[in-house]
Amino acid sequence: MNNKHLTLIASLLVIASPAQADESLFGVLKGAETLPDGAVELVQHLTRRSDKGQGTYQALDSKTEIEYGITNSLTGAVYVLGQSIKTEGLLINGYIPKDENYGMRPSGVEGSLKYNFLSPAKDDFGLAGYFSTSYSWLDPHSGQKKKKLTFETLLLAQKYFLDGELIWVGNLGLEATLAKRGVIAGLPEDYEWSTKPEMEIGFMGGTGLSYRIAPNWFVGGEIIYETEFETEVGQERWSVFAGPTIHYGSKDWWATLSWMPQIKGGGFEEYVGQTDSNLHLIEKTKQELRLKIGFNF
Repeated sequence: MNNKHLTLIASLLVIASPAQADESLFGVLKGAETLPDGAVELVQHLTRRSDKGQGTYQALDSKTEIEYGITNSLTGAVYVLGQSIKTEGLLINGYIPKDENYGMRPSGVEGSLKYNFLSPAKDDFGLAGYFSTSYSWLDPHSGQKKKKLTFETLLLAQKYFLDGELIWVGNLGLEATLAKRGVIAGLPEDYEWSTKPEMEIGFMGGTGLSYRIAPNWFVGGEIIYETEFETEVGQERWSVFAGPTIHYGSKDWWATLSWMPQIKGGGFEEYVGQTDSNLHLIEKTKQELRLKIGFNF
């Protein structure tokens, strides 16, 4: 077999291979693959949340991530969190006490571990456990001071179909949060802004499909259900987001763009003047746009 034939075979293998290990094909959902032993990945996440149905609401969340392959089955990561926010003409009792407008600020730190029990590439079906803990000091909804300690556990499933042309993922998760708001001076006497510690428990489930339409290019979609239970009110909110994703991946870097509009939602209460009664718009927004860019080392 001559060099020309070897080059052709190698090229075909590259085209036919699935996305690289731990490469993110979706905006929210996570796959079951982990990084190879000793591999390093730098990922920048940007999430734009906008539109609560009244006034002006725009927020940009930043997450800068460094992942490291501790072993072939265990990946660790650390994150630096940031946010910017603009809210004007929108007051929500107990949640958004006043107009706020500032640029990108540090808002928290996070660490995570992902352990791969079964590899979707080697074992036909992938299964991994994911655990993270984070500490933040800015409320992503109002932009006000809020100390929050969060623990999250996820079960991640993944499977390849059509020799890696089609990729399915499924996630189930549990999140526990302990939070305490900062004091805000000058609020009206009848305005609710509790500074007592709060305990919240959230559940999520999601699934998605991504299909390779050309070498290095994947398109797909994902759907996410989230609900949260708070100490005093029981089920505080629930929401369903769904939308398309597009992914490009090369040897050294990759990028994923996803658009997730809220399809349905509800909860314990609506804010005064809310016109979209079939959505949850107190802690969530109508639109979420995500961009991830990763670099492999």
